[in-house]
Amino acid sequence: MEIRVLGCSGGIGGAARRTTAFCVDTDILIDCGTGVGDLPFEALVGLDHVFLTHAHLDHIALLPMLIDSTMSERTHPLMVYGLPETLDVLRRHIFNWAIWPDFTRLPSAEAPALRLVPVVHGQTLDLDGRRIQVLPARHSVPAAGYYLQCGDAGFAFTGDTTVCSSLLAALNALPNLRYLVVETAFPEAMRARAEASSHLHPEALGHFLSALSGSPDVYVTHLKPNCEGAACAEIVALDCTPPPRFLQPGQIFRLAVGKGRDRETRESLASVDAGRA
Repeated sequence: MEIRVLGCSGGIGGAARRTTAFCVDTDILIDCGTGVGDLPFEALVGLDHVFLTHAHLDHIALLPMLIDSTMSERTHPLMVYGLPETLDVLRRHIFNWAIWPDFTRLPSAEAPALRLVPVVHGQTLDLDGRRIQVLPARHSVPAAGYYLQCGDAGFAFTGDTTVCSSLLAALNALPNLRYLVVETAFPEAMRARAEASSHLHPEALGHFLSALSGSPDVYVTHLKPNCEGAACAEIVALDCTPPPRFLQPGQIFRLAVGKGRDRETRESLASVDAGRA
């Protein structure tokens, strides 16, 4: 399994700032932020599954454009997974004919281009031997994280969350957690904003990491562009072992042998890295 970071910023502003999206092998997305727009068209057509952490715009921004751009090339629906509350937001506020066409009924209700699939915390799905577990999270709206496992190693992404005891318990119960991607949005000077919006700040991140029973490689994501320098300095100063690192666009995590759809799609994905170099 290969996990490629398409976007990991808490905002936009420049080529290095794309909002949250991960591409798993060549057919799965975790969130659908603006980073998805850097994929070549051939790679977009190859996407079959999208797992959403929650309904905030920076995590769903390109989902409407993705299905609109690729519908005519698809032979089966794009499967979009999320908590029931997340999918309800998509139905009522995005795919409602006012903001965007309802692709769950296009080209027909019997054979739609898009299917919305509800998931619940604790559920595990198996996609061709790749296990994806839905993790609990605590955010300002109903939210989830995801744990991806293939072989004897796993990758967890918290999504947007503040400190969450059920998330910590779920992470500590994972036997093979090798990589943990955890959000932190604001520095301590903006702690009140972080707490009001249910995001982590550096001190809360430190407490969160100290409560982990294992020692995964930790990567911080979702820093807000206007204050990322201050937040980074405070995160670097945390007394954590191992110390957290900062997620980078284009970064790749490999858990096992990847499941490529075909060579052409892999070459298309590789071109994203070349463009960012």
